[in-house]
Amino acid sequence: MAQKFYQEYKVGILGGGQLGRMLIQSGIDWNINFSVLDPDVAAPCHSIAEFKNGSLKDYQTVLDFGSSCDLITIEIENVNVKALKELVKMGKKVFPQPEVIELIQDKRTQKNFYKENGIPTAGFILTENKKDILAQKSFLPAVNKLGREGYDGRGVQILKTEKDLDKAFDAPGLLEKLIDFEKEISVIVARNESGETQTFPAVEMIFHPEANLVEYLFAPAEISETIVAEAERIAKKIITGLNMVGLLAVEMFVTKDQKVLVNEIAPRPHNSGHQTIEANVTSQYQQHLRSILNLPLGDTSIIKPSAMVNLLGEEGFSGQAKYVGLEEVLNIQGVYVHLYGKKLTKPFRKMGHVTIVDDDIESLKKKTNFVKQTLKITT
Repeated sequence: MAQKFYQEYKVGILGGGQLGRMLIQSGIDWNINFSVLDPDVAAPCHSIAEFKNGSLKDYQTVLDFGSSCDLITIEIENVNVKALKELVKMGKKVFPQPEVIELIQDKRTQKNFYKENGIPTAGFILTENKKDILAQKSFLPAVNKLGREGYDGRGVQILKTEKDLDKAFDAPGLLEKLIDFEKEISVIVARNESGETQTFPAVEMIFHPEANLVEYLFAPAEISETIVAEAERIAKKIITGLNMVGLLAVEMFVTKDQKVLVNEIAPRPHNSGHQTIEANVTSQYQQHLRSILNLPLGDTSIIKPSAMVNLLGEEGFSGQAKYVGLEEVLNIQGVYVHLYGKKLTKPFRKMGHVTIVDDDIESLKKKTNFVKQTLKITT
């Protein structure tokens, strides 16, 4: 079996971005063969694995790509699920399963899943268009989310008062009660075909005020053991309820009255797990491979407290990327820079990340602030 996995077996990845890149970097240690499909000829994975250029949404393209692989996984949810279902019928392994991807592709079906399965989440109303939202003035303040294709801060906006209603999306989506939270946390959980599950310690996320995506995070999260246990229980309940094989990131709110509410889930490696490469015994990328190959799940223990800073393209700069302050940052002990191979930068584009590890929390925070203020992506 091992020889099949590591010599002849080919893992196909739908999506050639940075998540796929780091997954391949992890799998290289095990001699795993990878093939990647992405619509961008210059995608971060294009030079480190067998690469095929094509649409992730096109039925025939995905079917043809998957036909040449033994197992297919994803690094982005926006893929053609119909083709994946056909590949399963052909005897191909697809993890996470097509039905799981299909459910998570739409935030509306996500929310209904939480409601039907007793998963704590913010109150919500499903909407079909802007007219539906205008009729729900009494529900404000709320978060308006597009049902499909929103990611990295896109497809999400806050509607605090009636004055904000002009911004409402005129497409199927939902209104979600605006939560007055204390912290935003994430728990990544893995599950293999044998049903073994394992969680990573919760991390605490701080979001960029304008881009609405994670700016930096700290691990482990500074939360009580009670909250830790509840967050891990919820993450395991979700992945088990979905009968999912693979890696699932569960983003949650910790409210002011110390309740845990699920915000959103992602069935793949996630931005909130990048720091595990250096800071945990097993990285999220190796854990994803272990889960989809039905191998024993790895130890997720923290080696050292850590922080992760997303390297985003600076506002006002678009074009050939230039990294300012790189040498100064690399001169600090416990700092690890990961660049994603993207030649062109634009405002708020994810160009890389930095992990910082330190036994001393105050020192960790100081180093994190230095990295944030020093390393910039311009042109």
